[in-house]
Amino acid sequence: MNAGQTSTKRAISNTRIGDSHLWSRTLIPTTREAPADAETPSHVLLSRAGFIRKVSAGVYDYLPLAWRVLTKISGIVRDEMNNAGSVELFMPVIVPMEFYQETRRHEAYGDLLFKVTDRKGNTAALGPTHEETITEMVKGSVNSYKQLPLSLYQIQTKFRDEARPRAGLLRCREFIMKDAYTFHTKLEGPGGLNEAYDAMYRAYSNIFSRCGLDYTAVEAESGPIGGSASHEFMINCASGEDTILKCPVSGYAANVEKCEIGERPRGTFAEPPTGELTEVHTPNLPGIDEVGKFMKVKPDRMLKTIVFQTSNKTPGSIAPDGVKWIIAVVRGDHDVNEGKVKAMSGYNVALADDKAARAAGFAIGYVSPRTVNSVPGTLLLIDSDASLGGFWASGSDKPDHHVKHFNWRREVGAMLDDPARVRVGDVRNAMEGDPSPRSSGAKLVTARGIEVGHIFKLGTKYSDAMGLAVLDETQQKKPVIMGCYGIGVSRTMAACVEMSHDENGIIWPAAIAPYHVLITLMKPDDPRQREVAGKIACELVGHGVDVLTDDRDERPGPKFKDADLVGIPIRVTIGDKALEQGGVEFKARKDTGKGQVVPLADVVQTCLNTLNG
Repeated sequence: MNAGQTSTKRAISNTRIGDSHLWSRTLIPTTREAPADAETPSHVLLSRAGFIRKVSAGVYDYLPLAWRVLTKISGIVRDEMNNAGSVELFMPVIVPMEFYQETRRHEAYGDLLFKVTDRKGNTAALGPTHEETITEMVKGSVNSYKQLPLSLYQIQTKFRDEARPRAGLLRCREFIMKDAYTFHTKLEGPGGLNEAYDAMYRAYSNIFSRCGLDYTAVEAESGPIGGSASHEFMINCASGEDTILKCPVSGYAANVEKCEIGERPRGTFAEPPTGELTEVHTPNLPGIDEVGKFMKVKPDRMLKTIVFQTSNKTPGSIAPDGVKWIIAVVRGDHDVNEGKVKAMSGYNVALADDKAARAAGFAIGYVSPRTVNSVPGTLLLIDSDASLGGFWASGSDKPDHHVKHFNWRREVGAMLDDPARVRVGDVRNAMEGDPSPRSSGAKLVTARGIEVGHIFKLGTKYSDAMGLAVLDETQQKKPVIMGCYGIGVSRTMAACVEMSHDENGIIWPAAIAPYHVLITLMKPDDPRQREVAGKIACELVGHGVDVLTDDRDERPGPKFKDADLVGIPIRVTIGDKALEQGGVEFKARKDTGKGQVVPLADVVQTCLNTLNG
């Protein structure tokens, strides 16, 4: 789905009464040079154009232009959240650590959790999200099914203690976010989680369309927040940090962690060996590429074996009791997908603890699929591509050694025929060119994007952990089912710049531009020019248009460069030459080349037509 190219007819409807400001009376500290650590377009341009200023690593001032953009994005978010039936509130930034200990999320977040200690020695966190806080709030306020469903949201500052903040507002330590939460007694039907989830999906689509953004909604993993179904909303741009895989035929889209792969050929394990199993000494070789070069074997003919540990069994699991270890095997040029390992095995999994795995008998770094026979409680998952016949190299289950001519039937034996111990399927990350899972014959293609929104079906993850339950129709206690829905407001501003800029500066969509029209005076002290500027500004403001007048005593060149840099959608230039022709110069920021002279009587309508076109 891509709705970012829709019309922006509601561009100026966010402000019922427009306003007009003078450049000389606001703070717009434009510069020719970007900060030394600025690499991404948004970091460079937002800094140079006077929108943000670095306070410390990953912490920024939002200067007046930025705050106007953020306010407009927040206004659109509020409008659509309210339309979706959600009610706004505001929760504290400080979250007692006991809340996170109840859900074990302090372990999931780890060092990303900002921690503070008060004078009494009590530890709390600066909230990265507020699942625990709102669950505790609802637990103390709702006790009957008659009070549900309930949908609540806030727009607030959040915190993540990033080890290496980068890319300006895209990966910082303090940011502005909208988070919403819904509460239900059922999944299906009126008032159920699925109904609310669909409403949020529509609201998010409306939000990003109204902001004038080119976006894609993709299937996604839930990450440290947890839950089942989830979708990410990605701003499409070449500089995006996330890879999206799409089916050009069906429209299916997913991120790398979630993307399914269509049907692929599987091996029969009946293929004959390509030669005698040969052990090769491979000391001090970091990584599969270096091993491959030493052995003169390409990565796509090597087997990569990753060891996982199991935790609690997931509902509906078909894995046998007693499984403690899972080894996932993919081609050397592929990467194991932890979510798919979990799905195929039926277990919650995590990468194996190195010390514990070695004690169990795994030669970490040199593991082969044969360990399914030697380490008790091991389940072997084989990716379809890795199950095929032909020449294979593998670890040898012996430190500093690999083997050539690995053969599945010869090395693993009869265990291959036991579906309780060996399974073949999809356990790797999808790649461009893989078969589409939704359209036979189609191939997946890749694109780049920046995540700005994420919606989750949480289920009872938090209500179970924190004891949130209500009495149902039969007066029996029933756990509350939850949903969670987030939008990075400050991140959306930065992603918009990544999506929409040129070599001269930012190109804001009209709906979220700090101002809609920039009136540039060639001679700020000329009474006639000031009179014309005032009349145009007054008329535009009356139509709900935000106007900034550049009244600085500055040469035209720097004024025009600053106009392009800050990216206001329309520039109206008032100079003697155009006035002599009975007009002013009109130029849309997105247009290349010079502006055109528009009669004074038509300039306001021309601006309105352009903004709403």
